[in-house]
Amino acid sequence: MNDLPARTGWEWLKQGVGLFRKQPAALMTLLFANILFSIGLSAVPFLGSVLAVVLIPSFSMAFMRACLMIENGDRVTPAVLLTGFRRPVVAALCKLGLVYLGVSLLMMVVKRLAIPPELLVQMMPQPGAKTPPDIQASDMLAVFGVFVAYLTVLVTLCFAAPLTYWKHMGPGKATFYSFFAVVRTARPFLVLLATWFGIFFGVCMVAALVFRDASVGQVVLMWLIFLFVLLLQCALYAGYRTIFGKPDDEAPQPA
Repeated sequence: MNDLPARTGWEWLKQGVGLFRKQPAALMTLLFANILFSIGLSAVPFLGSVLAVVLIPSFSMAFMRACLMIENGDRVTPAVLLTGFRRPVVAALCKLGLVYLGVSLLMMVVKRLAIPPELLVQMMPQPGAKTPPDIQASDMLAVFGVFVAYLTVLVTLCFAAPLTYWKHMGPGKATFYSFFAVVRTARPFLVLLATWFGIFFGVCMVAALVFRDASVGQVVLMWLIFLFVLLLQCALYAGYRTIFGKPDDEAPQPA
């Protein structure tokens, strides 16, 4: 994990775009399948929402392995969806999912303390409202701070699942290495996220100007969100490859 120049983040984004362009349909299908499965889990009262968080590492490994397959010139098939659910690695990934669950609960407490529930209700669009909601600058700062905290936590955990799967690390060790890998390469990650968000925001602004119809604009915005989520996933694989080396696509071993 050597120090990397800041421009490496831009290179990761370009490499991610290159991976996506090779098999866009397969990656989009993979994303929709994961979303549908997560929605189905969340429909189960209480336990479903917990399982959806615990299985995040297993879901994310499907994208990581798909990127590796694309890089190797292999065709991504629906079987890649089962990457993080095969024995024996599924047990280790579920243990890592418990770390995600603990972090999610902690962030819920932070959100509850920093943002009053009535503020969230006030920020939601009200049909028929003639005047914009009166929101204080301090409240907006709190919302932005919680968002940045969420994003920081997600980014620092982004390598934990592939380290568990490919490096056979335990959940604690994988979380530790993922966190410090991101901290030591903070500048490339800042460039990656800033560039990714800047392009996303610019494209959304152009789409809003072109598609003025509300219903069409919402559909286009939803597709853009899906697209940029995939581009970020592919860019994170490029980051993993740079920091930890290209993984061997072999059968997982017990952690």
